[in-house]
Amino acid sequence: MSIEPAFFIGHGSPMNALEHNTLVQQWRTVVQGYRPKAILMISAHWYTQGAAVTAMANPRTIHDFYGFPEELHQVQYPAPGSPELASEIKTLLAPHPVELDLTWGLDHGAWSVLMHMFPNADIPVVQLSLDKDLSPAAHLELAKKLVPLRQQGVMIVASGNVVHNLRMLDWQSTRPPLWAEQFNQQIKEFLLTKNFDAIAQYQNSGEAARLSVPHPDHFLPLLYVLGSMVDGDEISLFNDEILYGALGMLSVQLLNKVPD
Repeated sequence: MSIEPAFFIGHGSPMNALEHNTLVQQWRTVVQGYRPKAILMISAHWYTQGAAVTAMANPRTIHDFYGFPEELHQVQYPAPGSPELASEIKTLLAPHPVELDLTWGLDHGAWSVLMHMFPNADIPVVQLSLDKDLSPAAHLELAKKLVPLRQQGVMIVASGNVVHNLRMLDWQSTRPPLWAEQFNQQIKEFLLTKNFDAIAQYQNSGEAARLSVPHPDHFLPLLYVLGSMVDGDEISLFNDEILYGALGMLSVQLLNKVPD
């Protein structure tokens, strides 16, 4: 039985949807040769009271940003949805309540990444929200219930940023500040030693964590990939850059090495 890989993508600016830089090229490279049955997407940009999952047949493309070129607002990612997968996710996550949502769609944290990974937009995509009422440790535990999806041909893709402080952006930065480098390095060490509980307790990393993660929304998606880890998974890191002093592009791949 093959197990689909899982990815956390440091998505950065929405403009990456239109770019052909080394970062987005790597997004394409890591999924070459894969065609999952469906994709479960967890984006930093759907942060809700309670949990919800998109359950419509044709999710809309949401342009949830402002101040960007009109060209970006015209981008569409018309991937189908999967009401059946949404219902299965609701069942898997029980007893935690999950609303079957018919209004959201795919926000830019989802489509700006997926349009590079799977540009044909022909694989069903379901998006799961981040329940703001849960602690990071509770998110990690909830994610463990999603393991059966990977075993059924569903790829889990989470999108956010390990370091994300828009107030501290420095467009002229040539090297990240020490706090950003320290926090990014600490998370990498925890990843490579599979110390996921420490990642879920990132707030304990002091001032570097406070500055790197002033709000949890961009960090929490990482926990959904880590929670879905199974025996035989190997962790690899890519796109390890910190842009503009406060925007970490670190990305994570779980790839199962157990023979079918």
